[in-house]
Amino acid sequence: MKKPSLNTFVLATTAVLVVVACGSSTPSGLLGGGGPVIPPPNPPPVSGPSRCGEHPWCDVRLSPDERTALLLAELTQAEKISLLGGDNLSGVAGAEGTHTGTGNGIPRVDLPTIYYSDGPMGVRSGMGTALPAPMGLAATWDVALARRYGAMIGDEARNKGNDVVFAPTVDLMRVPMAGRSFEGYGEDPYLSSRMGVAWITGAQSEGVVANAKHYAPNSQEGIGAQPPPELPGVPLGGGVVGGRVSVDARVDDRTLHEIYLAPFEAAVKEAKVGSIMCAYNRLNGQYACENRYLLTDVLRGEWGFKGYVLADYAAAKNPVDSLNNGLDFDPWPGVVLNSNVVTAAVTAGLVSAATLDERVGNMLRTWFAYGVLDRPAYVYDNAQIDQEGHARFAGEVEESALTLLQNDGVLPLDVTKLKTVAIIGVDADKFQKRGGSAGITPFFFNTPREKLTERLTAAGVEVRYDDGSMSSAAVTAATGADVALVFVSDYSIEGSDRPCLSLNCLGDVRDQDALIEAIAAANPNTVVVLETGAPVLTPWRGAVRAILEAWIPGVDAGNAITRVLFGDVDPGGRLPATFPNSEADLPTAGDPMRYPGVGERAEYSEGVLIGYRWFDAMEKTPAFAFGHGLSYTTFDYRNLRVTKSGDTATVRFEVRNSGSRRGREVAQLYLSLPAPSADVPQPPKVLKAFEKLTLAPGESREVTLTLDARAFSYWDVASKSWRITPGCYPVMVGRSSRDLRLTDATTLCR
Repeated sequence: MKKPSLNTFVLATTAVLVVVACGSSTPSGLLGGGGPVIPPPNPPPVSGPSRCGEHPWCDVRLSPDERTALLLAELTQAEKISLLGGDNLSGVAGAEGTHTGTGNGIPRVDLPTIYYSDGPMGVRSGMGTALPAPMGLAATWDVALARRYGAMIGDEARNKGNDVVFAPTVDLMRVPMAGRSFEGYGEDPYLSSRMGVAWITGAQSEGVVANAKHYAPNSQEGIGAQPPPELPGVPLGGGVVGGRVSVDARVDDRTLHEIYLAPFEAAVKEAKVGSIMCAYNRLNGQYACENRYLLTDVLRGEWGFKGYVLADYAAAKNPVDSLNNGLDFDPWPGVVLNSNVVTAAVTAGLVSAATLDERVGNMLRTWFAYGVLDRPAYVYDNAQIDQEGHARFAGEVEESALTLLQNDGVLPLDVTKLKTVAIIGVDADKFQKRGGSAGITPFFFNTPREKLTERLTAAGVEVRYDDGSMSSAAVTAATGADVALVFVSDYSIEGSDRPCLSLNCLGDVRDQDALIEAIAAANPNTVVVLETGAPVLTPWRGAVRAILEAWIPGVDAGNAITRVLFGDVDPGGRLPATFPNSEADLPTAGDPMRYPGVGERAEYSEGVLIGYRWFDAMEKTPAFAFGHGLSYTTFDYRNLRVTKSGDTATVRFEVRNSGSRRGREVAQLYLSLPAPSADVPQPPKVLKAFEKLTLAPGESREVTLTLDARAFSYWDVASKSWRITPGCYPVMVGRSSRDLRLTDATTLCR
């Protein structure tokens, strides 16, 4: 494995400072597929004395609310105010031994300092394990794996001395150009909810508090400057037009609840997430971190959230509105909720003493409820991290995430039939890294070129490598080889959106589309491996024999990609987002009011029709559909049975591996919902349940999927509740949103 050199953090810190300067009522619990409600976590035991000390509020027999009331009564007004803002400016740079955020405690009452870390795809504090990007995790469609993913990051966060981890990102991908698309779980609220709930459950089981972000809806970074890939120390781009720090997302209440808020609701109600991060953007005219509808009416009123709300870094704007409307903590570096400003606001009567107690009480209650104060401090110690084991787990995730988009039989490769293999592209020989809160510096990593070469040369196969910088040299390397493996990537980063979906966007001087076309013309057995964070255009797909989407593959990329290319394991991925034929097919295409916005205002007028819902409603054919992914074997679906019981239903069917190889399948269930009225349109189909299976050749398994009342519901704006429309709800089961094998159109009629 390769070990990266330590980078200086001067550029990172400078860049961050520059950015800062500038029918019937239904329950609103589970989101469609059923499953248990997760209780608050039981953190793993840690030896040593409690951080709480010996005070009345340290009595664990009391409830968190009782303990909070006792501690609040002991604190002075100045002490309470001191807890509202963060106390560390430089930790955001990610240096070894530091924390992304720090909230100093109060020694007089033994209230300890609370430490925070970034963590959507790894812990960004010195070196860590970079897992495949969350978009890749979503491609696994594996809830159990998502729980382990969260637990692994929770373990590293704990062993780097952190109490809270800033993750998961459950923002939906509205536009695939969005710079942080790779940090989320794709375009569907149900899939994102399942991944997010599992991630949170796993992380909090390790004794850290998870932080669901960015609330909401955080759908774009803005169009502007992107630092070039060769400057990895620069963590952020600079979105200007439609920028995240100023854009006003105009979203109707139905779309909010059904699409953009759904993963957060699941995080609160099912995973019992301990904290929420409010976003930079405005929602319907008011900044998210001072938006009373978001922070108070919905989060605490509708959902009963009992944790605390913290701001994205420099997302807090107005101290009075923030405190009065629901913001509890301004982590970096406490500029808006600083002691002098808040003291003045309280003295002037603009913020009441009761509000101050509520804000501080939300933090204290969370720390009591999640055991943060009833254990010794976690110690920053990389030696306690199972670095090799975590790297192997990263490879396991990547194997399950690798999505075979196209294959005419060239894959899996058979080493006994190969004499010469060409590996083309610099992306075959480097660690794929993105900046911002997901910019991980790995303990070590391996590359596809490294592991493919080991495998091939051990079998006596000649390997030719060319970095692809000069098309003529790459063509020479590929010509005459038994197969040409072409590795390409996109370039995306927090802070700015990609200007297009092509592999040749601004900021990347390589003409990768032309490279693929040239190699395909020179070698009829060309396989393309995409290392992208989100959907890209594939205009050359008709000229190549196979396309394997590897996403941002993490530290064990070489092993995982090699094992899938050679068929040691079946490619386990299915698309969590639609790959379009062209940018003109996107719901925002040709409408600057929708994206990136005009006059800092973006209209979400496509409503609930995002992603595959839009493609279905507009009868557009995608390049690769939501849920799509090929296997090295084949699967048959049969014997669909649907049973209705009140407002719930049970769907059963059989899946059989009809091929000759062991394979992985994701059985997907979609419903077609009747429209309540002409002005409340419904998409042709919506994902409501799924199950991932691994089957041996000839093996069959019965799949049982449960649909609760929420699966049949829409958000009724007039009554502000979930309701069911009388009518029929056709059930569709299959391999993707465009490959449906079984249908029942009549059983679920009301």
